[in-house]
Amino acid sequence: MTRSISASDYIKGFLRLIRVQNLLIVVGTQYLARVALIGPREDWPNLLLDGRLFILTLSTVCIAAAGYIINDYFDVKIDIVNKPERVIIGRYLKRRWAITAHQALNVIGCFLGLLLSRWVFAVDVLSVSLLWFYSANLKRQPFIGNLVVSFLTALSLIVMAVYYKQNENLLLVYAAFAFVVTVVREIIKDMEDVRGDARYGCRTLPIVWGIRRTKYLLYVIIAGFIMTLFLTAEHWQNPRLGWIFMLLLLPVAWLVYKLVLADTRREYSYLSNLCKLIMLMGVLTMVWA
Repeated sequence: MTRSISASDYIKGFLRLIRVQNLLIVVGTQYLARVALIGPREDWPNLLLDGRLFILTLSTVCIAAAGYIINDYFDVKIDIVNKPERVIIGRYLKRRWAITAHQALNVIGCFLGLLLSRWVFAVDVLSVSLLWFYSANLKRQPFIGNLVVSFLTALSLIVMAVYYKQNENLLLVYAAFAFVVTVVREIIKDMEDVRGDARYGCRTLPIVWGIRRTKYLLYVIIAGFIMTLFLTAEHWQNPRLGWIFMLLLLPVAWLVYKLVLADTRREYSYLSNLCKLIMLMGVLTMVWA
């Protein structure tokens, strides 16, 4: 006998679909960046109540939520193989309602961006376009999909540099950090999902190159980025940034160690979650930047 789906099930399903926990992290990141990186910090009560910041963050959240919906919309069959327990579209939300919610959120997000400035609107339109092409095709291609979704992650900070035009260098450093950590995480997720991806014709790096060569690429990316971070801190003669990067070396070193040993889907899932933790730690270091 099939259990009927209640209103609370629909709500829970929709919140899972839009990854509400990830959206809350986006909100926290933008508010923290506004106070800690753009400032002035001593005026933080007024900054937190700034209506323009609220509109900018809401615009970003709407477009990100729409991105999660369209990503799952195109990936239903693959997710049934890789993560059947997480499939929302078709179980809690009909496909036509999912695409309607996606379009509505995109329109709202872009309209809010236009209220702020034409440049924020341009960034929003770019984000919407990339999210569509990524979900429809690019994510199934080797490496280009990883780069696109990582750039989209970094855009949540880049758009703040575009709008506020203050302390752009610090904002871009943290955007670059978010970009690289997301690249690493997305490649690890491809390693985790290789079975379902291969079944439906995806050409991700682990499928095209194999797991071992993909790991070598990750080692190169991580090593190169660590060197770049410290060279940046030295170039700006900012010892505080240097100490922050030293702190982040510990979880990154643990990530590399576990990556060397990883061989199962469960281990790759652990590494993916570890990347999220490293990202969160990086965001929190804005307080000391």
